[in-house]
Amino acid sequence: MELIVNGERTWAYTGGKTFDPTLPCVVFVHGALNDHSVWTLLARWYAHHGWTVLAPDLPAHGRSRGAPLPDVQAHADWLLALLDAAGVRESAYVGHSMGSLIALESAARAPERATRLVMVGTAYPMKVSPALLQTALDAPLAAIDMVNSFSISTLASKPGYPAPGMWLHGASRALMRRTLRGAPGVNLFHHDFTVCNRYDHGLEAAAQVRCPVHFILGAADQMTSPRVTRDIAQALNARIHSLPCGHALMQEAPEAMLAALRASLA
Repeated sequence: MELIVNGERTWAYTGGKTFDPTLPCVVFVHGALNDHSVWTLLARWYAHHGWTVLAPDLPAHGRSRGAPLPDVQAHADWLLALLDAAGVRESAYVGHSMGSLIALESAARAPERATRLVMVGTAYPMKVSPALLQTALDAPLAAIDMVNSFSISTLASKPGYPAPGMWLHGASRALMRRTLRGAPGVNLFHHDFTVCNRYDHGLEAAAQVRCPVHFILGAADQMTSPRVTRDIAQALNARIHSLPCGHALMQEAPEAMLAALRASLA
């Protein structure tokens, strides 16, 4: 589905069903150097079970045009503009990693429009190590390899769609490299990491959220450690679901992730 948001062409996956703004809506927000495809299983399930779905590519990511947005707050304004363009008054927000911060800020900026907030693979503050930031700046392909080794908890995790030759590490690396190439002239990896690293409005945003909040966390997450969620979870009165996987929850534990999300949006 294509929409015009702030004058730029925006692409959003709708789960294989025609978008219907009269149905309950769930919007899925991807993380750094990813696109809508990380949500395929979850978006399709919801689109075929009574919901309408938007899984957008953020500006400069995937099929969406426009310059990368400078911070989490600008992404939240953009997401609300996306809902306006789609004719959606209220929605549940589901965000992964960087996307979880965008979802939080969106729910805070327009609390009357948020029906649920689900933060996946989240932490606050979402600090990135100086070494990883520098590698992302100087050698983004090497940083992609590092992040994938940190994000998936084993070398041989089986995907939810096992087939000969399928390897989660390789698939994730391919997605990140494609996303990086899709933004010529911009080091999108370093940009996205910087957006996460600089966000310092989480507790203030949490005070504005009015909807029920759930966290879905990977017990073995090395990118956004569950240990760094205590204060923000308390501020949001969040219910926490812990899955036996790393940071790439949707890929490494797809069935458990779907079950946790169904509980979160019930």
